[in-house]
Amino acid sequence: MPFIPHTEEDVRLMLAAIGAPSIEALFDEIPAGLRVQGLAGIPPGLSEMEIGRLMSERARQDGQPLSFLGGGAYEHHIPAAVWAIATRGEFYSAYTPYQAEASQGTLQLIHEYQTMISSLTGLEVSNASLYDGGSAVAEAALMAVRAHRRSNSQRVLLPTTVNPRYRQVARNTAGGQGLRFETIPCLSDTGSIDPAALAAYAGEDIAAVVIQQPNFFGRLEDVDALTDQAHALGMMVIAVVNPTSLALLKPPGEWGTRGADICVGEGQPLGVPLSSGGPYFGFMTTRMAHVRSMPGRIVGRTVDLEGRTGYTLTLQAREQHIRRGKATSNICTNQGLLMTAATLYMTLLGPTGLARVAEASMTRTAQLVAALSTLQGVRPAFAGAHFHEAVLRIDRPVAGVLRALEAEGILGGLDLAADYPELGHALLVCATETKTDADIERYAAALGRALEALRAA
Repeated sequence: MPFIPHTEEDVRLMLAAIGAPSIEALFDEIPAGLRVQGLAGIPPGLSEMEIGRLMSERARQDGQPLSFLGGGAYEHHIPAAVWAIATRGEFYSAYTPYQAEASQGTLQLIHEYQTMISSLTGLEVSNASLYDGGSAVAEAALMAVRAHRRSNSQRVLLPTTVNPRYRQVARNTAGGQGLRFETIPCLSDTGSIDPAALAAYAGEDIAAVVIQQPNFFGRLEDVDALTDQAHALGMMVIAVVNPTSLALLKPPGEWGTRGADICVGEGQPLGVPLSSGGPYFGFMTTRMAHVRSMPGRIVGRTVDLEGRTGYTLTLQAREQHIRRGKATSNICTNQGLLMTAATLYMTLLGPTGLARVAEASMTRTAQLVAALSTLQGVRPAFAGAHFHEAVLRIDRPVAGVLRALEAEGILGGLDLAADYPELGHALLVCATETKTDADIERYAAALGRALEALRAA
């Protein structure tokens, strides 16, 4: 709540009702030796007006830089109605809808979300939901090992074109449960998966391969050929997708001859603000044949004895509900509020609106790459089609360039030196529908100045 409404009289009456002489008496069972008398470094309390002014001043210190960051979290325009509705008390305070008779509104919204995500990815069933894109990849790998009845392997192929943070989370989460993640390389000229690297596993027992589309570099993989190749080698296919891109690109359920087996991704682009890195939410869809291996919860639609539509939790395969040996995950509270925002976002935009966002983002990125590539010492790292991200090679260390851009109020992109040292001085840039011609011109001019200054130093 935004304020504490209890007056001194309210407090006195409540204490009298329970027979306590003071608020301090409520804690008299705590031994004196365990009580903290004060906190060093904590300033005196402020009034509501004073704290409001302090936080406003600190917010101004953060500023509002022009951002060309990407790499898994994207700045999109969010219609005002999304969070005006999502933060209504009915949604904002709603928790897991265990009591269906009291939670029909929440359950219906989750069911609508599942329907939309399933339609977007071209697969039959969706859960609601997962913590973020990285944990979704980890859960998908665990699910593939459970669901692949023709494999006894716990080996999962993880290309270098998959988001490095997702790869870290997958290894940290599922590696401790016995899964082995094996790296397969990308082609240096295209920044996409090397089909020959996949073919090298012919005759071996591999549970699954992960394919990100668009990949971390923004490149479009040949998902049809890769999916068919993986299936021919006896592997399940885990698709990792940007949901915005699916308004234009082929859905994972239609990749190749049979389609991907599991699809996951980060839901942040669907109406969730950047929020300094979270909270976000992950999504997961799969085929009905694998539904009992899926983690999380599923809401189903049915009819009651009088023929009226009703909604209920139909599958909750976690330890709280079934025997531990049959549980698929320990996922508890889903990211319900964020999933609500995504449902509202998709509803307001619809298929046409989402396609316009995707088209505008692709156009702006192409415009950005073209503008920056005219500068001395800047060139695209990879040839071929990409979505709304691209990698540029520059002739100076990226870290110093980004510092110079930041001094001009621009977040210029991601330095790939730590994760991809083989690429040299490589910079991942991103533009969405939020960027204008003036924004791109400002970035190009600032980058030109930064490079000239660094060459002269």
